[in-house]
Amino acid sequence: MPVLASLLVTASATIGLLLGGLHLLYTFQGDKLQPRDPAVREAMERTPPRITRQTTLWRAWVGFNASHSLGLILFGLIYGYLALAAPALLFGSIFLRVLGLAALLAYVALARLYFFKVPFRAVLLATTLYVAGLAVAL
Repeated sequence: MPVLASLLVTASATIGLLLGGLHLLYTFQGDKLQPRDPAVREAMERTPPRITRQTTLWRAWVGFNASHSLGLILFGLIYGYLALAAPALLFGSIFLRVLGLAALLAYVALARLYFFKVPFRAVLLATTLYVAGLAVAL
């Protein structure tokens, strides 16, 4: 297996790991993921979603952000590990290659539709590196 393919996928995975880690930090530290208008947070803290009264929109917001972060971290750890420790398994499995690409493309779509330029560009770079790694491995 070409070393370059492993390094490209590892770089892609590292971007996902860094994005997820930074997002998790911002979820629980500081105010970067909080509304600029304090009244919005206050309303979210006292308002349950229609699906249940067992939580509030604020608690769901924090949980969604944390789980989003964990998904990126998991992608980064798994694909980084596979690229470095088990490249034959990763590059030899169409399922793993397509799954990784599907995950990254989903993050690209989400970032394009709902986020801002920095995460969109970062996940687009991660996807480009991943695809380059797959192409080199062929």
